[in-house]
Amino acid sequence: MGSKSTPRSKPHAETTAGESRNRRHMLSLVPQFRIAEAARLLGVSDDTVRRWVEAGTLPVQPDASNRKVIDGAALAAFAREHAHTPPDPSDVGRSARNRFVGLVTAVLADRVMAQVEMQCGPYRVVTLMSSEAVRELGLEPGSLAVAVIKSTNVVIETPGGHS
Repeated sequence: MGSKSTPRSKPHAETTAGESRNRRHMLSLVPQFRIAEAARLLGVSDDTVRRWVEAGTLPVQPDASNRKVIDGAALAAFAREHAHTPPDPSDVGRSARNRFVGLVTAVLADRVMAQVEMQCGPYRVVTLMSSEAVRELGLEPGSLAVAVIKSTNVVIETPGGHS
């Protein structure tokens, strides 16, 4: 996704001892994103990103080819500051920080278990629960609900398969 201004490092098995220091340095560099890539990541149009750039809200710099790019760290900070989460309709305190407000889009239930699908902004969340819980919560397509996720097992992936 991101356009790196430095060459990619060699796979670990091919890295010599002398290249080890350089590899560590290269891996710590943050990628740069072109305006179209930033727009895709933020879920807005290219023109919206250009307006933010022109307003000075989102900093750009020229890359080696003199194209406008946005530093990955600056883009991440901008995304976090401008994230719009619908208000949580529940008035309950929880230790779980991953809360996604959305609409139930599908419920597939048998006598014992049910699959509930929600659309939370651009994210599709699917969970399994008892059919009894679905009935007690009144979950059906169109219901407003909050998906609360607390997990110590979250898989993070990066493009390009580098480890």
